[in-house]
Amino acid sequence: MDEEKRVEVHREEKTDTGLVGATFIKYAAYLIIFFGVLWFLISYIFPMF
Repeated sequence: MDEEKRVEVHREEKTDTGLVGATFIKYAAYLIIFFGVLWFLISYIFPMF
């Protein structure tokens, strides 16, 4: 009497809200720095030409 037992494993992946928040802050900082450099180039460097 060999019966095959099929076990279905359901695993829920929880998103770590702390990690998501830290990643959002990191990329927000990248965007702020990028737009700051862009603003500097447009305001000060570009009018010299």
